[in-house]
Amino acid sequence: MINRLLTLLCFCALTPPVAAETTPQQWERISVTARQPANKGQQPLSVSRIAQTDIALFQAVHINELLNQVQGTWISRGNGQEHLTAIRSPVLTGAGSCGAFLVSEDGIPTRASGFCNANQLFELNTEQAGAVEVLRGPASSGYGSNAVHGVINVVSPTVPDSPMARLGLETGPHDFLRGSFALGTGNLLFYGNLAHDGGYQDDSGYQQQKVNLIHRHQQGDWQGNTRLALTNLNQETAGYVQGLDAYRDPALRRSNDNPEAYRDARSARLSSDWHLETAPGHSLTLTPYLRFQDMQFLQHYLPWQATEQNNQRGVGLQGRYRAQTELLSWTLGLDTEWTDGELVETQAQDFAPSIPAGRHYDYQVIARNLSPYASIAWTLRSDLELTASLRYDWQQYDYQTRLPTGSVCAPQVESCRFFRPASQQVDYHQWSPSTGLVWQFADTHQFYLQLSRGYRAPQATELFRLQAGQQVAELDAEQMDSLELGLRGQTGALSYEFSLYHMQKDNVIFQDTERQNVSNGKTRHQGLEALLNWQPGEHWYARISGSWARHQYRNNPGLAEGEILGNDMDTAPRLMANARLGWQQQSYRLELEWNRMGAYFLDPQNSAEYPGHSLLNLRGNWQLSDGWTLSARLLNLTDRDYAERADIGFGQYRYFVGEPRSLYLSVAWSG
Repeated sequence: MINRLLTLLCFCALTPPVAAETTPQQWERISVTARQPANKGQQPLSVSRIAQTDIALFQAVHINELLNQVQGTWISRGNGQEHLTAIRSPVLTGAGSCGAFLVSEDGIPTRASGFCNANQLFELNTEQAGAVEVLRGPASSGYGSNAVHGVINVVSPTVPDSPMARLGLETGPHDFLRGSFALGTGNLLFYGNLAHDGGYQDDSGYQQQKVNLIHRHQQGDWQGNTRLALTNLNQETAGYVQGLDAYRDPALRRSNDNPEAYRDARSARLSSDWHLETAPGHSLTLTPYLRFQDMQFLQHYLPWQATEQNNQRGVGLQGRYRAQTELLSWTLGLDTEWTDGELVETQAQDFAPSIPAGRHYDYQVIARNLSPYASIAWTLRSDLELTASLRYDWQQYDYQTRLPTGSVCAPQVESCRFFRPASQQVDYHQWSPSTGLVWQFADTHQFYLQLSRGYRAPQATELFRLQAGQQVAELDAEQMDSLELGLRGQTGALSYEFSLYHMQKDNVIFQDTERQNVSNGKTRHQGLEALLNWQPGEHWYARISGSWARHQYRNNPGLAEGEILGNDMDTAPRLMANARLGWQQQSYRLELEWNRMGAYFLDPQNSAEYPGHSLLNLRGNWQLSDGWTLSARLLNLTDRDYAERADIGFGQYRYFVGEPRSLYLSVAWSG
């Protein structure tokens, strides 16, 4: 049904527009992940934008503190800076855990589409961002592979027009200390932060450094920005606490069964966008970029605890030509990139005959991507606009193993866990369409409809890190079709957004009960999201966001023993909500936040459940004279025992422990 609607509306988009007038309503300006700048009211999209003022108030130690306020979104906090992502989805783990979400910085993906990492948000300086955007739902027609369930884009701050300086120092529990700085000279902005955390659990904690440089430039009629981002993380990782309701046990909460676990990660990104106005209403943008990542960590979540080291080096180019007239705007673009990735997995000691010590995998993958795309927006009438986008993705993997192919185990071992496939080349081709309508049925009220398709090619680890004798992973690309209806507007002091979606996902990649990587899963995702903003007076404001969703298995693909057709997916709460009540004036701001995480199942069989929790947080800042600012945050105000995430693995209840009541204090100077 969705495929037919996509075809019909894309055909309708090819008919000529009729005369129309410009809609007078002015909507919030958003960048829509810096790829299609537009007013929010012109796009049939569900996009949330966290402004710089909120980023400064939250001063998040972990990215989940900041993104909890976005409806339909859950960044599940692991230990230290680790996390897993959910956007209109369950928290995805294992195969498929990271490739379903596109993470970008100023519209440039932070990793190549075949080399995602579930924790890659810690490679971004969200603490000092100009804004953080979350696009919910499929967006592959604009952004390519991996934009299946949504896009998270970090927008860099703007370079100040005049010289400025800012210094900040923050302290908190468990020897937490963070310093930040920013220096601007008119066409240059240099900023960063350095953090140390002693860790709540035994033998845990991290040190992290993030540094950014932005240069605003002009060469003749060309103008743009060159950006450099460097990050480093050295983390001592605490694993799960295990046993039913272990997160409630004072003796277990601070324990760490994996004191030897660690994660070391480095990243560097360099990009330069060049923008030229070729004629009134016509522009050309070229953005070359370089990327580098290197990561080593202990796989503490597996009983045999192998060490993995992976790195990627890549170069890419984004080109975009945009034209706009009174009735019609269109964009033609081309994204291309080349990435060289490597992975080595080593186990120090024998765990079992089928899980031997030594080097399990050592391979290199050269990935190439070429993606042309086009989009149009036609004003059909003064109150009606039609949009349509189409993208073609070509993805190629050239895989070379550096070790002998076949089983890693001794010849007499029949069921070896690790298997090295032969060197090979794999290609994927995909069309990703989307189309939508925006109807301005009143001056400050809109209805929109969108049909879209999300897509991702299998990741390199899913194709080439095989187990249990699987010689070739014949995986199809994941594909999700979505139908979304939305309503947004403003009445007096109240603004609102509602979105209703139904999504069906095919070729879901997972590891079956035989430890084979397969792609015959089918899932359904449907839900309702809401946002209400109310400002009854000059000083008071209230904001409520939430989602009710159901994420279900549509077949029995061999993921688990027994019947799971129609079951809720594990780690998929039906209800999530956030409410903020604040009071502000020119010199200070105070805000109380309530977070509600609903109950969710811990396994595909729906045999065990986490009951959910509610948390209260209090934040405030005070601007003193002479450029000084004092800030305080009291998190988990009622000192609730809770789990950041719960699941069942290897027959055990497992929990990442939520921290108790915590007070953070900071002071900053700017001039």
